[in-house]
Amino acid sequence: MDEERLISTGFKTEEDDMEYSLRPKTLSEYFGQKKVKESLSVYMQAAVARREPLDHILLYGPPGLGKTTLAGIIASEMGHNIRVTSGPAIERPGDLASILTNLNAGDVLFIDEIHRLSRSVEEVLYPATEDYALDIMIGKGPSARSIRLDLPKFTLIGATTRAGMLTNPLRDRFGITFRLELYSPEELSVIVKRSAQILKIECSKEGALEIARRSRGTPRIANRLIKRVRDFAEVLAGGVIDEAVAKKGLDMLEVDSLGLDRTDRAMLGAMIEKFGGGPVGLDTLAATTGEDAITIEDVYEPYLLQLGFIMRTPRGRVCTPRAYSHLGYAAPSNNDERQITMDI
Repeated sequence: MDEERLISTGFKTEEDDMEYSLRPKTLSEYFGQKKVKESLSVYMQAAVARREPLDHILLYGPPGLGKTTLAGIIASEMGHNIRVTSGPAIERPGDLASILTNLNAGDVLFIDEIHRLSRSVEEVLYPATEDYALDIMIGKGPSARSIRLDLPKFTLIGATTRAGMLTNPLRDRFGITFRLELYSPEELSVIVKRSAQILKIECSKEGALEIARRSRGTPRIANRLIKRVRDFAEVLAGGVIDEAVAKKGLDMLEVDSLGLDRTDRAMLGAMIEKFGGGPVGLDTLAATTGEDAITIEDVYEPYLLQLGFIMRTPRGRVCTPRAYSHLGYAAPSNNDERQITMDI
């Protein structure tokens, strides 16, 4: 199976960075997540009125929903700089100390995938976020001593796709916690229309909605799809994206009406054709598809579970009648359905 999928949310491509202009720069341009925006606007206005830095913020939810973009907007709206890093990139406590000592008052430190911080680095972060101080050991052995360096008051914004993996002490350091939800097709269509204007391609309302329906509720995927449909429209369709052009372009990309790509359909097809729809163990499914078990569990399964195409049972993964219908297979008999229910 392909390692890099157009509709994957778990990685950023070079093209994502090249098209950075598609990201909104202000809170008014950031569409969707209405409750998050309303609360955040109040918190920022209060912090500005008190001339204090914003409290530390934790953003969590599926990848591709705009956590990094929102962090940049917060820094911009507060009128301060942002320093961007990630949990795996901070390997040693000294790396974090270097970042913290170079911050200015009010600056934003954004740590993506913060749940992947090592325990030793996390220990340094505790006093830094709570007391705005950095404890450093000087010397070794009996002559070693600890000194405390004062840090400027800053705002830590942590982003994670796995909030449950955060330790309780780290989670308690965040005064503000937001969960970002998947977008509806109507919300995504507005984002697609905005991206089309920036990319200087004409896109009808129906064409934008067709792209939005196949974007898995994720703005990152929607922006990738409109770039590819734009190429198709400019070369083969006169430079206009309408519903027919969007459908044809997405069909060429093998992204179906529900946002499933060839990889998703191949996995479901293997379960149905080779194992009668399941139950199939994760390791068996990985060996059959040639994909890593962790990748199946973290990348492929979540959306299929959300659609109700597969179920996790004590005996393994099971395809539902909905998956059979979508792929054009005959649905299992009532006896098979009762057996699935008993397995659950």
